[in-house]
Parts: sequence; C-alpha cells; structure tokens
Amino acid sequence: MSKNFEVQPLQRAFVLHRREYSESSLLVDFFTEHNGRMTLLAKGVRRPRSPLKALLQPFTPLLLRWTGKGDLKTLTQAEAASLTLPMEPMALYSGFYVNEMLVRVLENQTAYQELFNHYLQCVTRLASNAEQLEPILRTFEFQMLRALGYGVDFCHCMATGEEVDPEMWYQFRENEGFIASLLQNNLSFLGKDLLAFEALDFSDKSTQQAAKRFTRIALKPYLGSQPLKSRELFQSILPSKLKGA
Repeated sequence: MSKNFEVQPLQRAFVLHRREYSESSLLVDFFTEHNGRMTLLAKGVRRPRSPLKALLQPFTPLLLRWTGKGDLKTLTQAEAASLTLPMEPMALYSGFYVNEMLVRVLENQTAYQELFNHYLQCVTRLASNAEQLEPILRTFEFQMLRALGYGVDFCHCMATGEEVDPEMWYQFRENEGFIASLLQNNLSFLGKDLLAFEALDFSDKSTQQAAKRFTRIALKPYLGSQPLKSRELFQSILPSKLKGA
C-alpha cells in the first residue's frame, strides 16, 4: 500500500469539551495521547440514531481516528476503550474543572504524552477515591504546570542558594522563585509546604491550602482573566467545606 494511504492507527483520547456545529454535528475538543488537544468535527452525531451520540462524553476512555490536513480535522472513527468512569457529583465537578483548565492552557495539536498519562491517573482516582479530591486536584495542577514548562525551584532560596528550611517562611517572586523573608502575606509560604510541593505530597491539610493558593498564582497567566465556569458552578452548588477546586 502506498504510504499516502496508510491507515492512521487508533489513538487513545478523552473528550474535554463539546459544542454544537450545524444542526447535526458537533465540534469536540479531545485530549489525545500523541497529538495533545485537538478539535475534531464529529459529523452527524447529533442525529437521534447516531451511534456516537452517547459515546462522545467526558470521562469515557476512547480510541479515535480522524482525517484532514487543515486545523479542523474530521472524526472518522470512535470507539470506547472501556466503560465511562463513574463519578460522584463532587468528583464530576472536579473533573469538569480539570477539563476546562486543559482546554484553556494546552496548545492545539502539541503532544503532552506524559501529561495525558497523568490525566488518565487523575480521572481514574477521581472516580475511585472521591474523598481525596484536594490531593488529586493539587497533584494534577502541579503536574500540568511542569508539562507547560513552568520551572520553579521549591528546594532552594533564590537569594542565597541555601536549601529550604522547613520552619522558615519564603516569599514567592514571579520569574525568580522563593526568597527567605519575615513577611507573611498571600505570597508567603512555609518551607515545609515548599518541600511538599516538590514531592507532590498533599496529605497535610495546611499544605493542601498552601498548594491551592500557589497554583492560583502560577496558573493565572495561563488561564487568563476570564473565570473558570466549572469553578463558579462548583462553588455555587457545593457546601464551602467540600469545595476542592
């Protein structure tokens, strides 16, 4: 067979977001294993008898194939790799939060293979361990920052080069890192929390809160000024003590 007509292999993927396109079709944002975030035209899937209508849903592990040379390619095949991951309401809203972040921050058609594996682990943990929402979300946020090339040294004071002391406070300076300081404000972090960030250890409640504060600061340039719809929905529905995103 000519190389120009080789059949593209099926690729693992998840639906991140979908929106209407014409009376019968959808534009679907996928997170694919080897091509990263891709927007594909799913023709005819809104028709009542379309076999893909119920399949193209978030948190269903998929195998995809598509065609096309431009920015907008056409979905040609989709099948379930396994059953949709069952999620309780809080875990479901957390999953939507993760999906919306990925749609915002991932460059189109850029491979993030390691992050895809982290995403698979994240949604699997959300489905199986819903009482650990905070550690699951914080872990993925830090993994996503690393995948985006966000490089911050959590283990050394940027002013002196000395190793971070668990009992000391450090001031975060954008584009520089952490500097030992007596100040305590929204940009101040305890050394033990910085070391936990490096280890992705979010078992401690105070570290979870510090990590949430840090990721809000670090992700802001990537997410822009427009609020995340999933976060607003999450906060409006769930009791404040249960908010994880």
